[in-house]
Amino acid sequence: MGDDGIEVRIDSGIAFVRLSRAPRRNAMGLQFMEMLERAIDDLATDSSVQILVVEADGPAFSAGHDIAEMLDRDERYYVELFSRCSMLMHALRRAPQPVIAKVDGVATAAGCQLVAGCDLAVASDRSKFATPGVRIGLFCSTPMVPISRAIGMKRALEMLFTGEAIDAQTALDWGLVNRVVPADQLDATVVALASQIMQFSASTLALGKRAFYEQIGLDEPAAYSAMTSVMVDNALQPAAREGMHAFVEKRPPVWPDR
Repeated sequence: MGDDGIEVRIDSGIAFVRLSRAPRRNAMGLQFMEMLERAIDDLATDSSVQILVVEADGPAFSAGHDIAEMLDRDERYYVELFSRCSMLMHALRRAPQPVIAKVDGVATAAGCQLVAGCDLAVASDRSKFATPGVRIGLFCSTPMVPISRAIGMKRALEMLFTGEAIDAQTALDWGLVNRVVPADQLDATVVALASQIMQFSASTLALGKRAFYEQIGLDEPAAYSAMTSVMVDNALQPAAREGMHAFVEKRPPVWPDR
């Protein structure tokens, strides 16, 4: 698409989903989020895609919701807007492939939510993260859902109550991102991480991702009960049978779904 939408490029099993609204700092308006959700859902059903990478044009990964678009709207619009944002986050979770956020620049409010909503995140050392909604009287209530789960209550509340940005190293220390690298190493680092993951069975990764998010919200006894059933089902799958045979026979596995 053009410079006001979403661009998708697939290379060697990696789908790069690019936010291409740089003049608006990749602000997430309603139509923009609809396009992004549609792109994620389309790629989720593409068997040639093994990893999704969400990246962005310009100096900002995403500045969050498009405030200019939100001025003087009615309740119906706000319900549609914030529901669409939540649906987008669900799309990231639904996708069977691991999703990596590649962040180079500022990620604020819903943009920070997008980073936290991805399964993994790699950031350049010049990136910053913030939930500054309190400064305009609009608390970052939906962004705090994945952010609080990533970094914990006290750290999330500090970000939410102060609106202050944290730098990339702090985001790494707090668990919002997995890796921080110099900007000129960002592309190579993301591809290397994706390639490391892609050597494994696609069906096993999809099963594991689904199971992870299923158990994370359960108490410990319920989580063990649910995951015991998952492991039984997993052990009966062709990929697990091949992997266990390969281990015993001391040979590399040949995954049936690669």
